[in-house]
Amino acid sequence: MKEKKLLEFYGGRGMSLLPFAIFIVMIITTTFIWASISDGALWVPAFSALIIPFFFAKDKKYYSEVIIDGMASKDCLVPIVCWIFAGAFSRVLRVSGLASGIAGIAAGFGVGPTAFLIITFAASALFATASGTGFGTIAAGMGVLYPAGVALGCNHPLLAGAIISGAAFGDNLAPISDTTICSATTQGVDVPGVVRSRLKYCVAATIISVPVFIIVSMVKGADPSGTAENAAYNPWTLIMLIPVAITIYIAVKTGDIIVATTIGIVIGFVFAIPAGLIDFIHLDSNSEIPAVITVSGEGLDRTVGGVLYDGVASMIQVIVLCLLLFGSINIMRRGRGDILILNALGKVAKTATGAEWVVSLMVIVLSGIMGLNAPAILAVGASFAKPLGKQHGISPYRMANLMDAQSNTLAYCLPWSPAMIYTLSFAKDSGAPLTGIEVTPMVIYCFAMFIVMCISIMAKIGRRDLMDQLSPEMRAEYDHEDRIGEIV
Repeated sequence: MKEKKLLEFYGGRGMSLLPFAIFIVMIITTTFIWASISDGALWVPAFSALIIPFFFAKDKKYYSEVIIDGMASKDCLVPIVCWIFAGAFSRVLRVSGLASGIAGIAAGFGVGPTAFLIITFAASALFATASGTGFGTIAAGMGVLYPAGVALGCNHPLLAGAIISGAAFGDNLAPISDTTICSATTQGVDVPGVVRSRLKYCVAATIISVPVFIIVSMVKGADPSGTAENAAYNPWTLIMLIPVAITIYIAVKTGDIIVATTIGIVIGFVFAIPAGLIDFIHLDSNSEIPAVITVSGEGLDRTVGGVLYDGVASMIQVIVLCLLLFGSINIMRRGRGDILILNALGKVAKTATGAEWVVSLMVIVLSGIMGLNAPAILAVGASFAKPLGKQHGISPYRMANLMDAQSNTLAYCLPWSPAMIYTLSFAKDSGAPLTGIEVTPMVIYCFAMFIVMCISIMAKIGRRDLMDQLSPEMRAEYDHEDRIGEIV
């Protein structure tokens, strides 16, 4: 593949990191200091991060082309399209009243906030593992489980943290996850072997996470805004579990969230309209029942809205932010800022333990800056992790697991990451809004996984994982005699 033209800056390659420096500083100011979660608190920093570095670029025209290429890249457009369809499907479920039905049933069976929290984490983890989509899991969880948990009195940030935690679990473990595929292919090993060898880390992180979720939930207690015990609900809303089940099945079967949500939207209307949960169209109607399409006003002031419109509109914030962020990501890539970071970190890998720390730090830093894990794995995997693994005799399965696990830490819990902003957009739309600073410490699984991987590095766990499954030629590359003494 032909290497892209270098984007040069006055001040050197380090200036290609300026967009992220500006974005992070402004996000901290608007979100943490000014305590704002408005659209402007996200869009203004992201847009400013593209404007200011423009004046340091040597070729202004090429700078603009780099931004456009970043926004038009498949990495950017695929999640955007998924968000649009997931937003519409989530809106169908929300307005049907399914969440209140689930909350009412759970309250009737005596399921309290803490128990529902663990159920939410488990359900999110299972869905993400089966479907391989972290964002799809967040959409489903925040669309159905979050409002139900809010009604049951779950702590709002902790509930969102449980959903994101489940998404991170599945993104790390699922065989069809992009991070699993990227981590395996960059190391030249098979996906099934990678999944088998990383199961121990996922189980260990889960064993840590569940008790912490329970303790934190009990300490915080039930949220007084919970209404499930006293609120009446329409039992017909539970019929919407059928399109949910069908959508989940299709997502798992195909691994395609767009196919799954498209069918889910259609089937959702097929069930909701005859059941009286949603009307097809409202023409200047004051009906309390939502409609697929609403038309109001007169003449040129007539407007069209409804469930589909609201579902797509609810994703506008995260879509615009994604476009702006991918412009910044491409500036860093074309300016070789990512290579600058990787080269600086790579100089300190002198031992097998040092190599694992360096690879971990590389992936954490890049995924944290970009808010994306698969590109970080691709950047580190072939260029750094693989040669360092060969040099120090570290199993390629271990390197794949190390990169994947560490890429699912900060990329899911930092306040400016796409996963977090996506979560906040659903929460804002549900009537129980959140801020990133509230949710970040509650993404307990991500922190547990970080702890597990750090312990595994210090204890030298997994460095020889599945070495017997490598071909003789490949094993020879990792099994030189002068390295064996370093390995446990």
